[in-house]
Amino acid sequence: MPPRLPRTVWVLGIVSLLMDLSSEIYHALLPAFLTVTLGLPVAAMGAIDGVAEATANMVKLISGRLSDRQRRRKPWIMLGYGLSALSKPLFPVAGGALPVLGARFADRIGKGIRGAPRDAMIADETPPELRGRAYGLRQSLDTVGAFLAPLAAIALMAWLAGDIRTVFWIAAIPAFASFLVAWLVLRESEHHVASDGKATLTGFRDITPETRRIILVGFVFTLARFSEGFLILRALDIGVTATLSPLVLVLFNLAFGLLAYPAGILADRVGARGLLLGGIVLLVVADVVLALPFGLAGLIAGTLLWGGHMAMTQGLFAKLVADSSPAPLRATSFGAFFFSSGIATLLASIGAGVIWDSSGAPATFIAGAALAALAALMLILLPRRA
Repeated sequence: MPPRLPRTVWVLGIVSLLMDLSSEIYHALLPAFLTVTLGLPVAAMGAIDGVAEATANMVKLISGRLSDRQRRRKPWIMLGYGLSALSKPLFPVAGGALPVLGARFADRIGKGIRGAPRDAMIADETPPELRGRAYGLRQSLDTVGAFLAPLAAIALMAWLAGDIRTVFWIAAIPAFASFLVAWLVLRESEHHVASDGKATLTGFRDITPETRRIILVGFVFTLARFSEGFLILRALDIGVTATLSPLVLVLFNLAFGLLAYPAGILADRVGARGLLLGGIVLLVVADVVLALPFGLAGLIAGTLLWGGHMAMTQGLFAKLVADSSPAPLRATSFGAFFFSSGIATLLASIGAGVIWDSSGAPATFIAGAALAALAALMLILLPRRA
């Protein structure tokens, strides 16, 4: 009989599912809304995505550090989910790029506050030999919400005759449900509170060298991983209608959701490093396929490969950070990882938008492939302990 995962992992997975169901409806409709309805350049979408995601990851640096200092996870998780839920009604009342940026900014700050404490809580509650599948399960449940969201967006747009603002109002409902589930059901055990209090007062300088090397690889890898919004733009670029363009995210999340948990199980059995390298190579292949003029078939294949690379990297990076960091510095280490990734996310999304506007879609994906190949080389050269 396979080992059972802690109840906390399941609760956090369900909470993530509900919040992602809400957030990804907005995410699915924003590229077409910004570039078609508002007539903004692709660089503007890249800047909005980049600033929002970078903000989320940078806030994780602070929330992770404070979570370790206070030796508490749930208050920070609740604050993060609560702020994200409150940000949702800002989208339907937004009238331009700056209000949309403000709404995304608030939503992503909420994501940033909860991210490092949530991943640290999973590590707190899960034995090391089960962490791969724990992160894989949470990621899979999160991706179920992301898979359903584009389908919901398409159905709601058809039902409401393209009234995006009304769709945005409806999309706020699962966000508030996510907060309520976390508030009423999530329980924080006390065993990690018994760790050495002095150790929790040390700073970021005490992050282990092994974790630092993983953070560096993650930084270069994230430079290659611009927003999935560019997959939607690629669909629009080859002639897919704005109404059907969210189906790209359905394909992406289908591959992501189906593979994330099996990848986590396999990482527990054979180690995360080799699988992580395979995931990075998948991104290289996905970018090359999306860059070449293969039309709709290339878009479908490239998007599925893109989802596969996410399944084989996101949870595995989390496992490597958790395994390489001591318990009193666990959320701090996650915060540093996400902070570094946040800077890379900002550079990646803005850079991808500029390259797209100046040189077109193929050049954008080729640049991503080159950076992913560099990250793969860095991972190969890491000392074996890492």
